[in-house]
Amino acid sequence: MSSNSVHLEFDVVGNNFVSAGSASNEVKGILKQLGIDPLVIRKIAVAMYEGEINMVIHAGGGRAIVDIFEDKIEIVLIDTGEGIEDVELAMKEGYSTASESIRNLGFGAGMGLPNMKRFSDKFELESEVGKGTTIKMSMLFPE
Repeated sequence: MSSNSVHLEFDVVGNNFVSAGSASNEVKGILKQLGIDPLVIRKIAVAMYEGEINMVIHAGGGRAIVDIFEDKIEIVLIDTGEGIEDVELAMKEGYSTASESIRNLGFGAGMGLPNMKRFSDKFELESEVGKGTTIKMSMLFPE
């Protein structure tokens, strides 16, 4: 990693809706300080927030690892939750396994994974039932 990069790691606490989004909010602040285009920051913040919320709701928490380079950001989200049984189905807009109580809180609309993919230049999802899920997202900064 070059000396011009920033490396951050965050613990995401499961079932804690108060702290959910704090990691993406901190990353958003750093990107603003670096002068990244506000539209790009918004996409990154939405994608990362969706990942955080998924870990809070579905996985009992996890870890977010963020590397900011001069030309891009790389985000890795790792959890040891139940995993995703049907990734293809989970990637469909509107599909959700969130409970009624989670939906009543305003979450679980089934847009998390689709938004993460939509706002990433590169998106990889690996999941194993009973072991957890790892999502890797990269977003390029326009010149």
